[in-house]
Amino acid sequence: MEEIILNDHNKQEYPPMHTCEHIVNGTMVRLFGCKRAISSHIERKKSKLDFALEVAPTDEEIALLEQKVNEVISSHLPITTAYLSLKEVETRFDVNRLPENVSEVVRVVRVGDYDECLCVGTHVSNTSEIGTFKITTHSFENGVWRMRFKLV
Repeated sequence: MEEIILNDHNKQEYPPMHTCEHIVNGTMVRLFGCKRAISSHIERKKSKLDFALEVAPTDEEIALLEQKVNEVISSHLPITTAYLSLKEVETRFDVNRLPENVSEVVRVVRVGDYDECLCVGTHVSNTSEIGTFKITTHSFENGVWRMRFKLV
């Protein structure tokens, strides 16, 4: 088999939190019809994601988001990867955020049949390894909803 060469990755993520980020993104897309996060800061103790939304989510919608993410986590979904050519993924994913010097082969990370995205980070092997997702704070300003969360 030919050796796969990906772009260098300069960060070591905390796999449970990073995998949870994928699930949160997939859930936001489903619940709010928005795109994936426009910015993120993922750390072991707490993390944040920013989403472009027209209106702030209600308290009920935020509770539903938390519930849905935890349902996915408790579904014991496998995390798998596939290596595809950049050409193969251009119509399936937003490649605008990829680095200018992106490799010809990219990695697609799948959370069961729930979510898939381009990613070079580290992940758990099954959602059951994540823990419980908890939104700690949130704010809305200028069309950006910022959510801070942790795993308990």
